[in-house]
Amino acid sequence: MAQIVIKNLRKEFGAFTAVKSSSFTVEDGEFFMLLGPSGCGKTTTLRMIAGLELPTSGEIWIDGEEVAQKPASQRDIAFVFQMFALYPHLNVRRNISYPLVSQGMSKAAVAAKVAEVARILGIEHILDKGVSGLSGGDRQRVALGRAIVRNPKAFMMDEPLGALDAEFREHMAEELRALHDRMKATTVYVTHDQLEAMQMGDKIVVMNHGVIEQFGRPQEIYDKPATLFVAEFIGSPPMNFLRFEGRVRPGQDHVRLGEAELRVPRQHEEAGGELVFGVRPEHVTLDDHAAYRGRVVASEYLGTTQILTIDTAHGAIKARVPSSQVVKSGELTGLRFTPETVTLFEAQQGRALRSALHDEGGARG
Repeated sequence: MAQIVIKNLRKEFGAFTAVKSSSFTVEDGEFFMLLGPSGCGKTTTLRMIAGLELPTSGEIWIDGEEVAQKPASQRDIAFVFQMFALYPHLNVRRNISYPLVSQGMSKAAVAAKVAEVARILGIEHILDKGVSGLSGGDRQRVALGRAIVRNPKAFMMDEPLGALDAEFREHMAEELRALHDRMKATTVYVTHDQLEAMQMGDKIVVMNHGVIEQFGRPQEIYDKPATLFVAEFIGSPPMNFLRFEGRVRPGQDHVRLGEAELRVPRQHEEAGGELVFGVRPEHVTLDDHAAYRGRVVASEYLGTTQILTIDTAHGAIKARVPSSQVVKSGELTGLRFTPETVTLFEAQQGRALRSALHDEGGARG
């Protein structure tokens, strides 16, 4: 397996720039996620790493070798597509063995490798079946088998579970992660599904309009979003935003919203103008003694929890509270926020303000 280092990678299609000077490192054996909405540049980035697209500029290092201008055939990369890309006229065994046969490996060696991969993936019972009659899950396992069988330096996966229904997709995500943990294979995985990225990834790059908004571990990205985009894109429901005019100075540990003074992590930098007070729904507590107040306008029952929508003077927010907590629509309530869970943003540029507890975790690059 291999470390992958990306330096100032850029891709232009005529006047359109799909990827803008991206830099990040995929460590040897990591399960690495490229996450973002459609058109953000994640698939283009993956294709450049794999050699299916050549970059306009920048460097791609795989296992210590600079390969940015080398074709895919010289990179020892295996690619797994969303639509499986299997040979419909070949059975499962011949689909999996195809890369090895193409390399001229002996029949005995091919048979041994195919048997090993089939055992790992649990598909021994379908080796002699045609691929056209298989379920989506089994076809995806066959596609994975064909990638795994030649033991490449790294795997590139472009939304490999996108064609599966929601329930089976979650099951296959667990299987993929378990397979990765057994093989310790360097994997770069593209998805637009933030839940999938948070569930599977060791590290995540969040992209938007060709720019890396944030790079880090799932928990870090969730707890310490570097930009307003990340804070809104990650989380369901997403982070709440209360917009206000004000100024924060070095060492300041509170802000004023209307008549209420709200504590925040102690600030390291100064900012003024329109600011944004950000807090996750699960960190909003209903407290009749709190100075900041809002009116409950809706509730959504989710079993053990409920999501409340609360109107405030600075915008609507959502609170995730226990279902056992009795709250009536139209009720006026106090809202309390634990300062350690708050992130302040500068609204115009959309970036998080650095603080003692919320250092910028791999902000835009």
